[in-house]
Amino acid sequence: MKTASLKSHEKKFSTALVFPVYFFAAALVLLPLLYMVILSFMTREGTLGVSLNFTLHNYARIGEKVYLETFFESLRLAFISTVLTAVIGYPFGYFMSGLDKNWKNRVMLILIIPFWTSSLMRLYGWIIMFRANGVLDSFLLAIGIIKEPLRLLYSYPAVITGMVYVLLPFMIYSVYTSAEKLDRSLVEAARNMGASSFTAFWTVIFPLTMPGLFSGFVLTFIPSMGLFYLADILGGNKVVLVGNLIQEQLVKAHDWPFAAALSAVLMILTSVFIALYRKLTRSGELEGLV
Repeated sequence: MKTASLKSHEKKFSTALVFPVYFFAAALVLLPLLYMVILSFMTREGTLGVSLNFTLHNYARIGEKVYLETFFESLRLAFISTVLTAVIGYPFGYFMSGLDKNWKNRVMLILIIPFWTSSLMRLYGWIIMFRANGVLDSFLLAIGIIKEPLRLLYSYPAVITGMVYVLLPFMIYSVYTSAEKLDRSLVEAARNMGASSFTAFWTVIFPLTMPGLFSGFVLTFIPSMGLFYLADILGGNKVVLVGNLIQEQLVKAHDWPFAAALSAVLMILTSVFIALYRKLTRSGELEGLV
């Protein structure tokens, strides 16, 4: 009886500890998302108001050419920036896992330091780099590589560079976490059996670090579709993402139902990628992708 009573008290205590987590998750995540979904089916009325008339017009508008092009452009930009982030971040994270403890701490500190400052301030640093006759132009002109300013600011490459810069640490840490758990004796065994460095990497290292790489893909691809402030600062009005479109509908057009519909579709797209990632990691199919 005492044991059953003790277990009952422990269960009540654990429930009491978990309750605040569920409460804040519902209040700060679930309810706002539910409000957004409901709002997406409402009708715009007046300048700032909405009516409760149910409509699918907001979702039908997304099928218009201009909005579809924005979604496709966002997907293309997210894909390019994610691939570049993986190309840079994968070797960085892998070799970082092979450093000794002191150097690991130093490199981690270098990667963390940028997060101590505002991302907007760091992006304005890229404006100084990319603007005409800026730091980059002055350097390239001085060494004779170019003969006139490149005018990279407010261009597609500038936006991609900014995205890679902002999202690169997430890829590096994802790969590093996976590579840190790698059993190095397996690599040595492959080399002892006559495998070349490339063969050992492709047959042993890459499959075992694939979960970290795929996790980095998710952590970089999903945010890159909504980094509207980055496209505004480095792309001007030449590069428009879904996030920029949502901001425009909220701030300028004041069409909250349409902005909610755009947000709902973007949320569905990101949920699909997260569901795919969870399916692959749970079923162990990541190793079979190689």
